[in-house]
Amino acid sequence: MTEVERRHRRVQRVVAIVYVGIPVVLLAIVAWVSSRGSAAAWIGCVVPVAMLGLGLFLLPKHRYQPRWWAGVGGLFGVVTGLFATLFPLVIGVWWPAVLALPAAIVGLLAGLLLARRANLALLVPVVPELAESPYELTFQLRGTPLATVLLGADSVEIRSSPAARGDEQSRRYPLSAITGTFEASLSGAERLKFPIALSAVGTPGPAVILQASGDDWVLPTNQAAILIELLDRRRTTI
Repeated sequence: MTEVERRHRRVQRVVAIVYVGIPVVLLAIVAWVSSRGSAAAWIGCVVPVAMLGLGLFLLPKHRYQPRWWAGVGGLFGVVTGLFATLFPLVIGVWWPAVLALPAAIVGLLAGLLLARRANLALLVPVVPELAESPYELTFQLRGTPLATVLLGADSVEIRSSPAARGDEQSRRYPLSAITGTFEASLSGAERLKFPIALSAVGTPGPAVILQASGDDWVLPTNQAAILIELLDRRRTTI
């Protein structure tokens, strides 16, 4: 078994916990509470069952897209924390409701930490063999806290934030439109031009010069060398 295959197994176990495991935990809690109340209390199972259905629906779509894992994990964690503490009110048990806010925070953190664990299992350290995997690979742009370069199986995308929408905040190029990639070293004094609306603080360090669709972009990232290698590998396979 190769290193990438081992990573894939570890990552998918954690992703399955996020998308399926969290709803199953909530379903077990709600079922246990419902069993101590009237028959009408079982209607509460609709919420975790709906979460489970949503998780099973999204899992095949998001399996190789790490950008979604934190959002889904955080959402499912918050809902689980809130519902698990508020649902006992239907059987007259009120004290868990006092813990609703702390439970929501704990659920949020748990979901985010699980997503981060999956990301770390996939990307630490980044190896060239990941180019042959179906995963989207995310690289942070230096000098701006949220901007990233997203390397997909057949495209590369520059995003101003994880929730970026529209041409002003996100620019996507098919890999077939990439005509050149070069590594450069920046002093930090350069005035950089980006393909999206983005304000970045000039910082010294490595960068990627990306030539695409007749344009040249300078993308400052501390992982310039490995990003170029992954880009070039994926370009040769399309």
